[in-house]
Amino acid sequence: MTLEAGRAAARQKRHDRIRLTLAGSGGRPRLAVFRSINHIYAQVIDDASGRTLAAASTVEKDLRGKPGTKTDEARAVGRLVAERAKSAGIERVVFDRAGFRYHGRIKSLAEAAREAGLDF
Repeated sequence: MTLEAGRAAARQKRHDRIRLTLAGSGGRPRLAVFRSINHIYAQVIDDASGRTLAAASTVEKDLRGKPGTKTDEARAVGRLVAERAKSAGIERVVFDRAGFRYHGRIKSLAEAAREAGLDF
């Protein structure tokens, strides 16, 4: 097993462990974040019905190719997903960091979503 495969397996194990206690409901959906090497994705998910209520990512045309760091891009995704969630009538969410450490891009996205009005 390579180092990357071991790291990915460890993250998946952490994510599975977190998801045992964390679930989104209709009243308080889950804000799930995924971070790849180049991009970051955020979805607001109602786990009871299995539906995605709002989403944003850096692969969208609006956010693709803008100058700035990946942390700046994550901040923009956080603001955008919060705006879309609020327009869908969602004020409160549960933050799912998906096994990633709460720092860097994950932290930037979360703080920007809070500043844009999401409560978690």
